[in-house]
Order: sequence, then C-alpha cells, then structure tokens
Amino acid sequence: MGEFGGWETPISYTSVKDEHMAVRKAVGVFDLTHMGRIIVKGEGASEFLSKMVPKNVDNANPGTMPGPTALLNESAGIIDDVMPYKIDENMWLLAVNAPNRTRDLEWLERWKEKLGFTGVSVEDYTFRYSLIALQGPEASKLLESIGGEELVDLKPLTFKTNVTIAGYETWIASRSGWTGEDGFEFILTPSNAEGLFRKLVESGAKPCGLGARDSLRMEIGFVLAGEDIDETVTPVDARYWLVFDYNKDDCVGCSALREALEKGARKVRVGIRFRKKDRRIPRAGYKIFVPGTNVEVGVVTSGSYSPILDRGIGQAYVDPPHALFGMKVEVEIRGKRAKAKIVDFPFIKK
Repeated sequence: MGEFGGWETPISYTSVKDEHMAVRKAVGVFDLTHMGRIIVKGEGASEFLSKMVPKNVDNANPGTMPGPTALLNESAGIIDDVMPYKIDENMWLLAVNAPNRTRDLEWLERWKEKLGFTGVSVEDYTFRYSLIALQGPEASKLLESIGGEELVDLKPLTFKTNVTIAGYETWIASRSGWTGEDGFEFILTPSNAEGLFRKLVESGAKPCGLGARDSLRMEIGFVLAGEDIDETVTPVDARYWLVFDYNKDDCVGCSALREALEKGARKVRVGIRFRKKDRRIPRAGYKIFVPGTNVEVGVVTSGSYSPILDRGIGQAYVDPPHALFGMKVEVEIRGKRAKAKIVDFPFIKK
C-alpha cells in the first residue's frame, strides 16, 4: 500500500511487472477510487462546461466522452486534464486527478459565479461512488462471461448508465481506460464496487496496483498530472493535442492558448529511452545533457521501467532547439551519466 493524492492506495498486489504484463497480455483490474468525480448539472451546464475547456463539447451526444480535455488558467497553463461524460443535456460528470480535485472544484465554482451561470451546480461525487477499471486484450471476453454482454459492443469513449453487471448495479459503465489497452471503467457505489472487483478477480482478472498503472501509461506516453503537466506548461509545450480544438476561442485560457500556438513551445515534452537492459529509472528532476558536455538541455518529469522494452523510459521537457527525435543525450543519475535517446511517443506500438 502507499499514498497518492491523499488516498491510501494499492501500489501492487504481487509485483508491478507481473501486473503490467497481465494487462498487456490478458486482463487486469484496478481500484481507481482515488480519482475525483465532479458533477456539473443544471440549466446551462453544457454551455458552462464549454466555457471551461478548450475542446468543442457543445455537440456531444449523451452517452459519449468527448475527451480528454483540460481546465486551463488564464495563461493556458494546465490546471488538470479531465475526462467529461455527457449524461444528458443538463448533466456532466468530470473524472479528475486525485491531487487536483479540490483545486478543480474551486476553479469551477469561481468561474460559475464569474460567468453568471446561476442555474448550474458543481457537486463533489467522489465519496458517493467508487471507480474500478478492467483493462487488457481479454477484457471483453471476461466481461461477457459474467453477464456484461450489453457492454461489449460499446465503442471507445462511450458509456451506458444504470446497468447491472454480475448482479451489481453500476451507475456508469464506459469503454475507456488509461493503459493503451482495450477495457472498461465502472462507476458504482463502494459496496457494489467491492463485490464487482472480487467477481472480476475470481473470473480471471489479475488485481493491479498504481505501480503497474504508471508503467503502463508511461509505455504509451500518457501524461501524469502534477508531474508531466501543470500550470507552468501549456498544451502546446506538452504536445497534448487531444485536449483542445484549434478553432475554439471562447473558453477560459483559449486566447492564451492561441497565442502559444502562434509563438511556439517554450519547452517540449519528449520521451527519454535508455539503452536495452539498462533498467535504471529516469526520475523526476534528473538533468539531461548533450553527450560529453555540461550543456544542460532539459529535465525529466517522470519515469518508469518498461517490461516490454526491458529498459528505463521517461518523459522530459527539453529546450526546443534540442527537441530532436533520435538525438543521443545523457541523463545524470546521482552524479553519473546514463546514455539515452530522445524519442517520440508512444514508446511501444499497439
């Protein structure tokens, strides 16, 4: 067990590597209850949300997840990346990152008042519901075997509400995840979540902790809020193209985002890959140098060991002139240099 975002969370049940490989080769199940769940509802909820994110969510249909997107500050810095669920015209669910939940709530409340959306309410549903995720190439097969047939035809980033799976009432069941594999996520009461989690394990899913979740997202190049993105970087710096639409200009931070697009990145998020069998992990804060020199060109923001590649991999921000895929660099680890290469995402092909 460990702590993340103020929550006691499972880091691993057996080993991070075993859990990682189970998700890549078969199926695993995660307890992600630590993630925040915020409801935006009432008359004008869709219009309000459209003002708060740089992605066009206006024309989304109920039962879809037009994300990921982001909450930006006035300078286009990333407060948090969020996943919106459109439940109906007047109700949205936002799945947010655990460390940012309170900040997100305050931000939404502040702008709701500032923009005059008096008919909209922002409510914290985090402690009403749990979140579990079933991930891996065999996720559909397992779900079908326990009575989830109505979900296996869901398209990616769509969901159904008020479904029953193996006897457990589930508020939201979506085809989504953050591992790079096929999978489903379930939002349901804590008691039902416990029962469904145990049922999935009994049916063949390997229980997986946050260690494997981190290494899985790293292999695909997905960002971690608070490490790879924060209010000091824009979606342009982060090359986080998924969170915004180029033609949108009427949201908080949109004008600054447009300016960032015109001026270009101040620093660039890239992948760092060590040589094969070099299992050292590039940790946050490690400096990156031009080989054989003291010319510092960037810094690591997060890293992990990749079981698929059998080497350390990481994400980093480097100066734009050195953001060159294929360029060899050195990463300083406790006074010594490790040979590495700048690469693009994802680290592995799916």
